[in-house]
Amino acid sequence: MSEQTPTNSATVYATPLGTHGLDPKGVVHWNLSGKELRDIAVERGEATKTAHGALLATTGERTGRSPNDRFIVNEPGLSSDVHWSNVNRPISPEAFDHLVEMTRDHLNSAERLFVKDMHCGADPEIAMPVRLVSESAWHSAFMHNMFIRSEKDSLFSHVPEFTILHAPFLIANPKEDGVNSEVFVAISMTRGLVLIGGTRYAGEIKKSIFTIMNHILPSRGMLPMHCSANTSDNGSALFFGLSGTGKTTLSADPERALVGDDEHGWSDKGIFNFEGGCYAKMIGLSKVDEPAIYATTRMESTILENVILDADGIPNFHDSTLTQNTRASYPIESIENRTEDSTAGHPKNVVFLTCDAFGVLPPISRLSPDQAAYHFISGYTAKVAGTEVGVTEPMATFSACFGAPFMPRHPSEYANLLSQKIAEHNASCWLINTGWIAGGYGESSRIRIKWTRTLLNAALSGALEDVVFVTDERFGFKIPATCDGVPSEILQPRSTWADPQRYDNVANVLVQMFNENFESFADGCSPEVRAAGPKIYENQSL
Repeated sequence: MSEQTPTNSATVYATPLGTHGLDPKGVVHWNLSGKELRDIAVERGEATKTAHGALLATTGERTGRSPNDRFIVNEPGLSSDVHWSNVNRPISPEAFDHLVEMTRDHLNSAERLFVKDMHCGADPEIAMPVRLVSESAWHSAFMHNMFIRSEKDSLFSHVPEFTILHAPFLIANPKEDGVNSEVFVAISMTRGLVLIGGTRYAGEIKKSIFTIMNHILPSRGMLPMHCSANTSDNGSALFFGLSGTGKTTLSADPERALVGDDEHGWSDKGIFNFEGGCYAKMIGLSKVDEPAIYATTRMESTILENVILDADGIPNFHDSTLTQNTRASYPIESIENRTEDSTAGHPKNVVFLTCDAFGVLPPISRLSPDQAAYHFISGYTAKVAGTEVGVTEPMATFSACFGAPFMPRHPSEYANLLSQKIAEHNASCWLINTGWIAGGYGESSRIRIKWTRTLLNAALSGALEDVVFVTDERFGFKIPATCDGVPSEILQPRSTWADPQRYDNVANVLVQMFNENFESFADGCSPEVRAAGPKIYENQSL
């Protein structure tokens, strides 16, 4: 059988696998449905089913992203466009060519290959055709859930701009293959090719395409964003934040239609989702606090990752035996309250989410435009346990644009675009701490989701416009003194600490961390943005 001929159709596709240098010896499955892929995954022993019929897969040792194993090919004409750093690691074209041949040989020898043709970007004028070629049925089902699903008839003329060659069972030799470990994720911007090997963590698939969009869109005057988004009659809202800060949870609001939970673009027309699905953290999932997300775990189209089942096959979302980074991917159609086309108008509110492990930042504060630019560039949060390999408890970090691992360009490019769009559309900016107060991590629980959502809703609805705000001496942002439905004492973190002087000491340490982090970005910022940073403050009231 010719490799051009799909095993499930007599029709020849416009872009056969030979285009990617592949000559597979096994069976090739082209564009199977999500159900077909899930069934094959169970049949092959790649995954099992829960009592509710959802697919359950495990990812082995790698239960999160492998940032030290991600590379961008340092190709002619690209060097000046990429902000080379410890997150944007270069790999030579020659080393990439070696990985290409190794990956092709591996896939060519696979018993089965699964091809999925999808799009990235819900705006039809911007949508980028992409392709996954994988040896794994359940990862192909993940692709089906997470990207924009094309019309069936259009698949036969699909020409991918970027193709992922996905070989999760191919183990690299660091010494011989020019990589850091047995895992590699390598992106060639000019060749339209992504290689993923040695890891079964499905998030690498979506994040590689996100990285590519983050490289392409700024040159077109559009802002790519690591954020969730929703909308209502009160206007659209963006929620920036790293994994585990609450983007998915807070954007799934029964009073507001979901646009998307993780990756968006902001164009001259408004905002648009990059994806056709959601990739939600499951640890601690509550039916009461997160009913819409909880409901998806009972659906056959959902894929659970590294979730533990009880004896009856029912997921235990509080069991972190395998990882804190338990996940579920599901088509966005699984969320009933959503926009039909995954787009919305220009945002009225921009929200930065942080998970503050120090217990210093207030549950909500209002930012000036200059403060918004400062905090966007800073991207402060805590890496939540399990999100990345080796992270076992929350750890303070700064990630520019709340997504540095996925931003190939210099952070100032994204910050300038955000500032322009905020000014053009007169958006309000908020900083919300979904982490800790009352002594910080280890001495208290995270702020209750119920309180965070109440504060957020008050901000988005305009209810906070009528309350008194207090200016924080260190950070300069404004904190509401009251909010209906939330204990007033938690709004000022210092008052929740048993030892206020210890709070002052810890807060000053955090301020110093902000200042030291920002030094590398200061030269590219205006005097107003530089002045918007926090300052050491010695409380004289004691």
